[in-house]
Amino acid sequence: ELSRVFRNEGIDKENNPEFTLLELYHAYTDFYGMMELTETLISFLVKELYNTYKITYQEEEIDFTPSWQRLSMLDAIKKYAGLDLADKTRDELVKICKDLEIEIDESMGQGKLIEWIFSKKVEHQLIQPTFIIEHPLEISPLAKIHRNKENVVERFELFIAGKELGNAFSELNDPIEQRKRFEMQAELRQKGDEEAQPLDEDFITALEYGMPPTGGLGIGIDRLIMLLTDTINIRDVILFPLMRPKQ
Repeated sequence: ELSRVFRNEGIDKENNPEFTLLELYHAYTDFYGMMELTETLISFLVKELYNTYKITYQEEEIDFTPSWQRLSMLDAIKKYAGLDLADKTRDELVKICKDLEIEIDESMGQGKLIEWIFSKKVEHQLIQPTFIIEHPLEISPLAKIHRNKENVVERFELFIAGKELGNAFSELNDPIEQRKRFEMQAELRQKGDEEAQPLDEDFITALEYGMPPTGGLGIGIDRLIMLLTDTINIRDVILFPLMRPKQ
């Protein structure tokens, strides 16, 4: 579905509390299938609009030719920030953040710290279409554990022009595992993590009735329109954007 959604977050040139989101589920596929779908959908759109896979956004040429880069979050941090975070303890990650002058808080576990380093040091460098895969388990409570690797999940985020445009999972469909994940999130919430997922009994009940293997995907339509129209401020592509009061 294409829907107007609301999130109680801040306002800046790339974020607006009310925005438009494409969300879908696809039964009997996974996050690999969602990557193929996302790449096909957006590259087709660019080609239809401009009769080329290459467009310019804020004086940067972006190439949407299919076969986009795929990097694990740890590999992206190593490639773009020169930091090898594999097997680092929480204390080691905290020290790295302090050395980099990245502000953190005590609620952040290993996974959150890795994501935070990625957000501050790597994200803005991802100009060409890039799928960041293999997110830490701690920050992905609704995604399946990776079939071949420990402590990471089958999830991707799509980055283009330094912006996140999409997020997708191999959806977790095991109600017992989902309850464990929610309980882990509850512990993080007690430590002060406001973004931790609250326990959702109705969702667990629905999973107990049954859910097939499924891929889920969300794409931010406003950010996609910004990219396709060379627009720098999200409020310029939203008809009636919420504005901060003057006082």
